[in-house]
Amino acid sequence: MKPCADRNHFGTLADGKPVLEFTLHNGNGMQLKVLNYGGIIRRWRLEEGPGAPVDIVLGFDTLRDYVRDSASFGALIGRYANCIDGGRFPLDGRACRLTRNDGRNHLHGGSPGFHKQLWQAEASADDGAARLTLHRFSPAGEEGYPGALLVMASYELTVSGALRCRYQAAADAATPLSISQHSYFNLAGGGDILEHELCIDADHYLSVRTDLIPTGEMRAVAGGAFDFRLARHVRSGLSDDDPQLEIARGYDHNFVLARHPGPHASLVDPVSGRRMEIQTDCPGLQFYSGNHLDGSQSSLGRVISAHAGLCLEPQQFPDAPNQPRFPSAICRPGTPCSSQSCYILSNWR
Repeated sequence: MKPCADRNHFGTLADGKPVLEFTLHNGNGMQLKVLNYGGIIRRWRLEEGPGAPVDIVLGFDTLRDYVRDSASFGALIGRYANCIDGGRFPLDGRACRLTRNDGRNHLHGGSPGFHKQLWQAEASADDGAARLTLHRFSPAGEEGYPGALLVMASYELTVSGALRCRYQAAADAATPLSISQHSYFNLAGGGDILEHELCIDADHYLSVRTDLIPTGEMRAVAGGAFDFRLARHVRSGLSDDDPQLEIARGYDHNFVLARHPGPHASLVDPVSGRRMEIQTDCPGLQFYSGNHLDGSQSSLGRVISAHAGLCLEPQQFPDAPNQPRFPSAICRPGTPCSSQSCYILSNWR
């Protein structure tokens, strides 16, 4: 079977607009199901033999679940992934104010951010991959952001089992930009991720305040709870006595990635042997260990409890518009902005 793509009706929004689900087939027993609502990855499904398919991301069964979701399951996040302190920042000599949707702070592009919007979508395939291209125009002033922004995102599922994510944008005025993917991974397809082995190629991470805004300090990981330079079980890190873990009730921190072609992180389920590597050109990787999943939601009939999945989100540094020491995350007119990340799956058949 060659790579191919199809689409189906998934539901209807309150304003009467239909939502479509696109299924990308890599021609080798792997499927990716994506909604044009929020650019949401709903399923990443592996057909490994005569048994039932295995889903390695958490997702909901109905559109209503996604409309009500506050945990960004599988979502395409923008204009700015993660947090901005106080919902404000200086830019070229003027003060900009954003929607405050996380206490006094701005989170994941506001409410609604990109992950609660309907995108234009086109699917295609060739001998090497099936892909979905998503387009959206974000008007000036949306959630308070300066400048209009034309955004394109693409998901490409290759025959070898890699998911390539590319994000491109052009602005007519300077604006912060950090687009990321917020899937919750569980390579076992069930249970929790506490025995997953995680490796992150980072010598430093960003320490946070009690409201999870970065303090500005790039703290060394060496020898502590945040040292994932050699693979370790997620559980072993969570068991460490570290005030930063107490603040977030686990991991919800950005790691300063080493600057090389990658891989920059890897995740392994030791029982099935499934392995995922991440390569990105982003400076940071947000690791969230699913601390606040509370059992109030379900997927495929399974209750989603704490640590049912984890997020590994390549992105710009959180609160970079307010942190002069961080790499700039400003997209300016005349200079198209882009980033890309690749999730490479192996040992899955």
